[in-house]
Amino acid sequence: MSIHITHHGAFHGVTGSCHQLFIDDARSLLIDCGLFQGAETSPDGRGAADALEIGFDLAGVQALVATHVHIDHVGRIPWLLAARFKGPIYCSEPSAKLLPVVLADAFALSVSRDRRVVERYLQLVESRIRPVAWKTWQTVASGPQGRCRIRLQRAGHILGSAYVECELTRPGEPVRRVVFSGDLGAPYAPLLPAPKSPYRADVVVLESTYGDRNHEGRATRRKRLQAVVERALGNGGTVIVPAFSIGRTQELLYEFEDILHRQRLRPGRHAERWAKLRIYLDSPLAGRFTQLYRELQPFWDAEAQRRVKAGRQPLSFEQLVAIDDHKAHEANVRRLARSGEPAIVIAASGMCAGGRVVNYLKAMLHDARHDVLFVGYQARGTPGAAIQTYGPRGGYVDLDGERIEIRAGVETLSGYSAHADQDGLARFVTRMRHLPSEVRLIHGDDDARRTLAERLVRETGGAVAVLNG
Repeated sequence: MSIHITHHGAFHGVTGSCHQLFIDDARSLLIDCGLFQGAETSPDGRGAADALEIGFDLAGVQALVATHVHIDHVGRIPWLLAARFKGPIYCSEPSAKLLPVVLADAFALSVSRDRRVVERYLQLVESRIRPVAWKTWQTVASGPQGRCRIRLQRAGHILGSAYVECELTRPGEPVRRVVFSGDLGAPYAPLLPAPKSPYRADVVVLESTYGDRNHEGRATRRKRLQAVVERALGNGGTVIVPAFSIGRTQELLYEFEDILHRQRLRPGRHAERWAKLRIYLDSPLAGRFTQLYRELQPFWDAEAQRRVKAGRQPLSFEQLVAIDDHKAHEANVRRLARSGEPAIVIAASGMCAGGRVVNYLKAMLHDARHDVLFVGYQARGTPGAAIQTYGPRGGYVDLDGERIEIRAGVETLSGYSAHADQDGLARFVTRMRHLPSEVRLIHGDDDARRTLAERLVRETGGAVAVLNG
């Protein structure tokens, strides 16, 4: 049995994930349908006039499987539905709670803000969602030409994130299994259990975002996080953390609560300042997702559950200040830019391509008292990538058509990436009991895919064919 997969995004880049697995000649399954971001504006990652249209035939597409709810994996769903896709949307139980909020926000930003239109759209989305319990086989297509069933396993990337095992059965042929990694999480990520390798697969479609590097360990990254904040405490400045509303924001809150807890137990040199420090969550969407994360506490990992049982509130603590109203946001930007009050601000978007974080950057990037702390991947062509690249050189960035000199400190903590590093990606394959015959590397820049491909070939002794894009 040959396995036919077509990639409609995240092939020569890291956004716009969308992959079509053919069950037989007439039927197929979509894995993700995400939005392109930054310089990646087409399925091949190399630019196109219109990145939102569904540029492939939907006839025979039986269902969509959403690995997780980040916008680069689900953001084209409004256009999928507009193209008359009629099938169900399968996802994990936590993702089923999160997905309507993500899609309502995406729809309001890019299609219509009319409340009645958004509500009708949400009703349509919610009628299509089919939650699937972890480790449970779900048949998504069945007929005389063959059957396809899926199983979702924890991917450890954000709450509800899954990798997908697809089992294909055709008459007179051996059963074949295809694994789509989605986005795999880093080990020891806050709130989430680390992903475990599948038992077997014939083909693995593997993300490679950090295929050319490894992250810092958790203890090291926590110390560096604390050091960046303490420098700002001394400078009288603000630490601006661009963070996506889902996943990264909640992990950061979890880590800041832990630092505050440790400072109370064993006061350090800056303990008094930590005790007065305000941590501003300036994102209404992130606030809604943080509340949903609290409601989904049964899906947290064992460490987080122990903290809750000990009376701690990892996502809701006294020094956390949520800002919802836009006028309050504008006032907070002005006050922190002028006052010299040490503070931490967590705001979207994670790549500085829009959202409230842009107002903080415009007001503070020119001031050396402040710091910008990147904790996630910055895609090519985004303002975040420009700040990360040119900030340490004393360069500039264009924000809303305005050129801003960068004098603030710029720090990057790769250890807080929600993506697995090279070691984690390699282990996902090499720790399988029965190795695949083929690994297809997607969702990575050219250097990352090439480096990871070389390692996989080396570690499997060439027994696995690695397709580098």
